[in-house]
Amino acid sequence: MTEARITVNGKETPIAPAAPHTTVLDFLRERGLTGTKEGCAEGECGACSVLVARPGVHKPTDWVAVNACLVPAAALDGQEVITSEGLATVGEPGTPPELHPVQQEMAVRGGSQCGYCTPGFVCSMAAEYYRPGRCAHADPSGGSEAHTDPEHGPNGFDLHALSGNLCRCTGYRPIRDAAFAVGEPADEDPLARRREQAPPAAVATQYARDDSTFLRRGTLAETLRELRERPDAVVVAGSTDYGVEVNIRSRRAGCVIAIDRLPELRELRVESDHIEIGAALTLTEIERRLDGQVPLLAELFPQFASRLIRNGATLGGNLGTGSPIGDSPPVLLALEASLLLADADGEREVPLADYFTGYRQSVRRPGELIRAVRIPLPLARVTAFHKIAKRRFDDISSVAVAFALDIEDGIVRRARIGLGGVAATPIRALATEAALEGRPWTVETVEAAARVLRGEGTPMDDHRASSLYRSAMLGQSLKKLHAQTTEAVSS
Repeated sequence: MTEARITVNGKETPIAPAAPHTTVLDFLRERGLTGTKEGCAEGECGACSVLVARPGVHKPTDWVAVNACLVPAAALDGQEVITSEGLATVGEPGTPPELHPVQQEMAVRGGSQCGYCTPGFVCSMAAEYYRPGRCAHADPSGGSEAHTDPEHGPNGFDLHALSGNLCRCTGYRPIRDAAFAVGEPADEDPLARRREQAPPAAVATQYARDDSTFLRRGTLAETLRELRERPDAVVVAGSTDYGVEVNIRSRRAGCVIAIDRLPELRELRVESDHIEIGAALTLTEIERRLDGQVPLLAELFPQFASRLIRNGATLGGNLGTGSPIGDSPPVLLALEASLLLADADGEREVPLADYFTGYRQSVRRPGELIRAVRIPLPLARVTAFHKIAKRRFDDISSVAVAFALDIEDGIVRRARIGLGGVAATPIRALATEAALEGRPWTVETVEAAARVLRGEGTPMDDHRASSLYRSAMLGQSLKKLHAQTTEAVSS
């Protein structure tokens, strides 16, 4: 294997002598690229945002913003990274760099004050600036007409791109103004042209220092054999969970095995009777590839953490951690999804409803990976995802409820309800489903079923919510769904 290297701002840089657990943030700062900042070390503030060249959805390559504080530098072996310093165009010796259009708009519109958060905002904005198709959704009036969508600018800029970036002194209006002012990349823009070329190929990595090793094998079969030999290895994809363990709890794994680039885990197929989603596809990739084909997932994605996290997080990782407050399990339970679990001996399919066995425990055996998530077709006609949290976006849910109902001639023919945050594991609301099925979709039925739903699970008191509040929100969620569907039918 060749020496592990990252191309940073166009220059190849060896990862050595960094330790395998060293984050991209620390790797960059140790090399003098101090525009990348550490704010929270948990992927919540965006001060560490950088751009990474990834396989594109609509072009060969996408520039994707990620949290440098979470990703191990070894995970970017063979990859291309652009920092805030690399966005500006360097001119002749003795002349100042020419600001990138995003940097220019931030400067002239007062989007920077103390400047600590600015480089992270700039990188997240640049990722959206280069998003293929952004300008296709621009307001042809140039913003002169009344704007009805506060989440998108007249230039097609999606403010969700900045949902993982925090500022504490400038205020968000001038930053939003800067985002809504950027135009289309120029034809000669080198980063825009880079999108038309193939992305960096996945490379096999074996990076060892002291008593720890970072591994990436080229195929799923090789990876599964490695896991059989190293059952205690930590498996990572986007590192959005493991990175927090490294930073906050000083976790130092003896062996980390990366699966994020395995082609067998990065497929998305739509068949006649099911949709199969690779466990290592990021949530952003799934969202953009499905493009609304699964409405319940489309409703989940904007509420799942931030765009920065969704650019790295995977369904396999969210399910693999076994957290009772993960946002995807309730949705996938309502969709009656199953998991394809693979090990060195073969593969098996397990209904998600049978997957969780206890707090952060599952039927997954040592050496076994989630290869894909399978969603049966056809989909339910009435779906909704309700996330109750203290913030509108980028927050951990107190309660999450997902509904998938088939209502025909005013009768609930089939009901599937997934719950999160009300038990030691994500659960199906089986009693409530039974209280709805075969009954008319009326206020009386919903009121009775809501009383049942309030009793589902074993909600607890913690710093996010009380058990009484969680129970109350369950019942209210069903009433909200009924009100929304009634409005939709009447309109």
